[in-house]
Amino acid sequence: MENIYLYMIIALAILAIADLVVGVSNDAVNFLNSAIGSRVISFNTIMIVASLGITLGALFSSGMMEVARNGIFNPGEFMFSEIMIIFMAVMITDILLLDFFNTFGMPTSTTVSIVFELLGASVAIALIKIGHNNGDFSDVVNYINTSKATEIVSSILLSVLLSFSLGAFVQWVSRLLLSYNFESKAKWVGALFGGIAITSIVYFIFMKGIGGTNFAKESYDAIGGKTIKDFLQDQALLILVISLLFWFSISYALMHFAKANIYKIVILIGTFSLALAFAGNDLVNFIGPSIGAYQSYLDFMNPEVNTLGLAASEFSMHSLGTKASTPTLLLLIAGFVMVLTLWFSAKAKNVVKTSIDLSSQEDTKERFEPNFLSRGFVRFAMLSSQMTSYLLPNSWQAKIDKQFEKPVIVLKKDKTYELPAFDLVRAAVNLMVAAVLISIATSMKLPLSTTYVTFMVAMGTSLADRAWGAESAVYRVAGVLNVIGGWFFTAFSAFIASAVVAYLLSLNVNIMFPLLLVTAFALLVKSSIAYNKKSKEVKAEGSLIKAESSSIQGVIHESASNIANVVKRGNKIYTNAINGLSLQDLTLLKKNKKQIVKLSGEVDELRDNIFYFIKNLDESSVGASNFYIHILGYLQDIVQSLEYITKVSYKHVNNNHKKLKFNQIKELKEIDVRFDTFFNNTQNAFESRSFEQIGVILGRKQEILGLVTSKIEKQVSRTRSEETSPKNTTLYFSLLLETKDLLNATMNLLEEYYNSHDASVKPAKVVASTEEE
Repeated sequence: MENIYLYMIIALAILAIADLVVGVSNDAVNFLNSAIGSRVISFNTIMIVASLGITLGALFSSGMMEVARNGIFNPGEFMFSEIMIIFMAVMITDILLLDFFNTFGMPTSTTVSIVFELLGASVAIALIKIGHNNGDFSDVVNYINTSKATEIVSSILLSVLLSFSLGAFVQWVSRLLLSYNFESKAKWVGALFGGIAITSIVYFIFMKGIGGTNFAKESYDAIGGKTIKDFLQDQALLILVISLLFWFSISYALMHFAKANIYKIVILIGTFSLALAFAGNDLVNFIGPSIGAYQSYLDFMNPEVNTLGLAASEFSMHSLGTKASTPTLLLLIAGFVMVLTLWFSAKAKNVVKTSIDLSSQEDTKERFEPNFLSRGFVRFAMLSSQMTSYLLPNSWQAKIDKQFEKPVIVLKKDKTYELPAFDLVRAAVNLMVAAVLISIATSMKLPLSTTYVTFMVAMGTSLADRAWGAESAVYRVAGVLNVIGGWFFTAFSAFIASAVVAYLLSLNVNIMFPLLLVTAFALLVKSSIAYNKKSKEVKAEGSLIKAESSSIQGVIHESASNIANVVKRGNKIYTNAINGLSLQDLTLLKKNKKQIVKLSGEVDELRDNIFYFIKNLDESSVGASNFYIHILGYLQDIVQSLEYITKVSYKHVNNNHKKLKFNQIKELKEIDVRFDTFFNNTQNAFESRSFEQIGVILGRKQEILGLVTSKIEKQVSRTRSEETSPKNTTLYFSLLLETKDLLNATMNLLEEYYNSHDASVKPAKVVASTEEE
């Protein structure tokens, strides 16, 4: 029987490695977003600094393993067999839950997930024990550390509000004092900012990092027989003052003599410290249960501890309530896995992108749709701003607005989208405020989530820095609300899922353990394959590109790529709609709906860029705007026709209406084959930039229109004589008429291109050709 626990230890070791991978993919946003968003440091340098911080932080994390051993439940109330079930349930649930959030690019809290998984699994096992012993279910409080659980939930709620508010306040004050022209300020101003920021960050390293190590809990004669941890707490104010003076002097010297950029140095130090804190604080979230299970197994198998040779179901785990250090080798291995994940995880980059997009100073593709809550918050903020304007004198308002006025950066259009998401001041404030908050929370022994603090600080500084303007506020607020909602969903789902897994394991651990383990890894592999497949499809499909040229010839050639892309994808969407209807394939039609929604969104994004496109045009090429606007209009007409065809096809099959008749399907297939040739020829013409081929394609316009018109006439005849289904008739006519609109929109686009192309390249007029396309 004991062999099953050895197998569980091996499985937990593998799960720990997998959990490290998905955990770092999620939490990389905590320490990378400020440095990456500011673009002041190369990506490789950022990764190297973060890797060093993670490696060192992993060595400082030994003391934090107590959270998994006895922080949530009372281990003495459980037997060894029950403890193993709890830890196994936690690890299986954690890896699947974090991978789910990573796949969607949503940052969530690994601290909250591990805490509520431990809580859910231990509550489930406690209730089972109470039920078997015919006890009172209120006795569950004897098994659970309820005071700690309550403290965690309250600190989570407090951290969300406090991080956002303090981040907004500090950023507003910093911008008011430094403005966007901070580099032109006197050196002492930058040195003071650097001194305050570095002092906060270094203090954070001591309190969060060194204070959690084993040697920090030993007493030393040099500091009056106190422990390092007690000395740091007792002398906190003195350390802060000395540190501030020291770092102010260092900052000033670096700026004056070495001509160094102090803001860049602050960002580097902040990135290192947050990476160190992440590894030191959050490593327990990934390997804590596995380490706890391993130490439990050693105690159970040790004759000096299990002196009576008790069975797994009889050996009480009081030993988990005592302090124990984690082997340094295990911590180094964990740090190495975390560093590798940081460098190679595509999902980590996806999660980082979500945070940076929501805090970006520049226009980005908004990922979230506004909702009534986001609209309500924005209206409240606008009303509050209006009320403030009545309280402050106009002269004050003007001075404040001037400090928040972004400098005009003269760049070519192709450089616009390479601008940083935010400047060095905001990046430094993000790191500084997050460091201070976590330092204070640590000294007060509040179990804050590093994810909550860093994300909400970034959102608060974005709001204060006026990054959320009228054009983007409702989308950004909606994004923040989505992420926060995801955090609370984490707690609920982690508790329920872990409890269910623990219950299943308790039914028959010999059967359920391998079954659940294989299921977990199968789901993980499936998720990874699906993510990679989706990434490859998106990459192969490509996205529409914004026009960046300032001349009409440049716009003509750039737009050719977009037209080829739309025609290629439109051809596939049209064919899938016809095939889905003929086969009654609801899955294919549902997938087709997603494709057309994506394409429609990209075309809308191009239209949203018209303002910047026209602004960028040369004085001699303003005529290009007329051409570009018409092209976008025809592209939108094409997409709208495809969207309607896809929508009615899906609706017909989804509502289980009668299948189209054989003749109707045959005629639609005939049109699809003809359209496939038409779209392929059009795509080839634009991809090869052989614009003279457009004249040949236009020459076949009446032939294709005639084909569609003949099918409409046939259906009219059938309706009068033999058709009995109104739904089928409506659908068929809708498809044919929309197909006709699709053809007209495409032909109009071709004519626009043909008429706008250089006269020396195209024929003088469109000549109907009888050559085969």
